[in-house]
Amino acid sequence: MGDGHQTIQSLYAIGSGGAAGLGLGNSRQKHLFVPEPQNDFIFSIVCEELGFVGACAVVGLFVLLLWRGITLAAHAPDRFGALLVVGFTVQVALQAVLNMAVVTNTIPNTGISLPFFSSGGTSLMMLLGEMGVVLSVSRGET
Repeated sequence: MGDGHQTIQSLYAIGSGGAAGLGLGNSRQKHLFVPEPQNDFIFSIVCEELGFVGACAVVGLFVLLLWRGITLAAHAPDRFGALLVVGFTVQVALQAVLNMAVVTNTIPNTGISLPFFSSGGTSLMMLLGEMGVVLSVSRGET
């Protein structure tokens, strides 16, 4: 219950997931062990329930989002739209990388949520608004 409690419990959750995970809803660490499992440490619960395969799938989805955003920016009708798309997609990807780095104890705890996964209405609404702008640029509308 001292320093690093959140991170240690997060690492226990990641390690107990194994390759295939425990199954959706079968996490043991989210009950009384990982503090705030629905917010900052949701990736550790995903790793426990879905295993290494699920964690790779989540990382792959964020990489796909970044790749698609860069591709859309390259084909944007104007420079402003391209910069807007790059800014939004890099912000989402960087936020995901920082959250995953905190959960895996690569960097100190920063309190950054995992985009589109963590609980929180304001963050989700802002991310959805950003993705709406990205979709608007992809359609060629300015």
